[in-house]
Amino acid sequence: MAEKSPASDVEAGLLAHLNSAGEVPDSRSFASSLGVSHLELESVIKSLSAFRIVDRTDVIKETWVLTDEAKGYAAKGSPEAQLVAAIPPEGASKDALKAKLGDAFDVGMKAAARNKWIGFEKGNKDLVLRKVENVNDELQDQLKRLANGEVVPDKVIDDLKRRKLITKEKSIWYSLKKGPEFVVKRKILATDVTTEHLRSGDWKYLEFKDYNYGAQGRPIAKGYVHPLMEVREAIENIFTMMGFAEMPTNYYVESSFWNFDALFQPQQHPARDSHDTFFLKAPAATKLLPEDYLEKVKQIHQSGGYGSKGYGYDWKRDEAEKNLLRTHTTAVSARMLYKLAQEKPFAPKRYYSIDRVFRNEAVDRTHLAEFHQIEGLICDYGLTLGMSKLRFKPAYNPYTEPSMEIFSYHDGLKKWVEVGNSGMFRPEMLLPMGLPEGVNVIAWGLSLERPTMILYGIDNIRDLFGPKVDFNLIKNSPICRLGL
Repeated sequence: MAEKSPASDVEAGLLAHLNSAGEVPDSRSFASSLGVSHLELESVIKSLSAFRIVDRTDVIKETWVLTDEAKGYAAKGSPEAQLVAAIPPEGASKDALKAKLGDAFDVGMKAAARNKWIGFEKGNKDLVLRKVENVNDELQDQLKRLANGEVVPDKVIDDLKRRKLITKEKSIWYSLKKGPEFVVKRKILATDVTTEHLRSGDWKYLEFKDYNYGAQGRPIAKGYVHPLMEVREAIENIFTMMGFAEMPTNYYVESSFWNFDALFQPQQHPARDSHDTFFLKAPAATKLLPEDYLEKVKQIHQSGGYGSKGYGYDWKRDEAEKNLLRTHTTAVSARMLYKLAQEKPFAPKRYYSIDRVFRNEAVDRTHLAEFHQIEGLICDYGLTLGMSKLRFKPAYNPYTEPSMEIFSYHDGLKKWVEVGNSGMFRPEMLLPMGLPEGVNVIAWGLSLERPTMILYGIDNIRDLFGPKVDFNLIKNSPICRLGL
């Protein structure tokens, strides 16, 4: 191929040819005549076409082309023909033929045996013998014909496709004619006034390209709010308007005492196993626990109290002191209720929190090892569970009784979906804290990810949160509104 020509030379050659001949039937052939690649000519054609200097007609054709493996067979012969040619009159061992043919050996053996071109010595299956003097290498002939652009039968195409020797390739080229704004030499219009133009004074004689006032400006570089944050803010606003105060959730690392024991969850509960919880190696434990309250929690676990029989086991302080990554924000609720119990006189409260929790779970399309939990609670005298327009399913939590899973009907999905868990905190949890008799706590929790996935139509949690998030999702997501 000739040395690459500047685009201006390619353009000059094309316009001169159109001026004299009036058309270019095949841009591929014309690119060859100029000694340039079709890609170089194509960029010039598109530029001239945009200014209506040339009219182009796109020609699209799908053709079968040889794979690299097939090109080798077209040059050297099919594997079966190569195999037969490599066998001397006295025969050859399989190892010798494999060393000579390489990857073509196995394919060649099968095809040659199927064509009955080879056989084996009786009693010695390792010695390969020729059964024919000459072979008609149809495969090589078919590949050469296809490479030369000749038409081959559909049956041959199907066979070559099956052997993965050909692949379909789309070719695009152009036929060209003079356009309504045709000129032999295009005038280059200036787009900016430069310092050199001002110094030389030639700005007086320049022709400038017209401004396109309808063109879009450059996108402004700005930040975008993540869908999770959109939904989080909307939920926070709902809680705030209803008079809820936010609980501090700055403890990602929590003790087993607040995460489990204070919630009346026995120390042998499966959730406290390392298969479900991330325990810390350093610092592995804490001593910073309220001693009086800890002793009451110990007694309620071991022997009961406040109308409860307890669990009847030997409660161990070492287990309660273990540090972990909190598995739920209910640990924060326990801390806040204990703090509230120390304030006299008692005052009703409404609390909420939204923050991360961590669980040792297998990651899949609906589960992550870390996610966000929404939690709310109301603490007051004489509370009941009077609610409507939702469905509840009985459930079990060590720290609530009754316990219920919450389901809501989603109009978009046309089905009932689980949105969270709920219940009333047990006396075994509340009374050791020091809360007055007759004070009830209604609590509920749900993930932030689940409603966000529903509202944004996302079916894989890894597309919403974590290292696989596509930033275009964040950039292009509409502003979300709850209550859809």
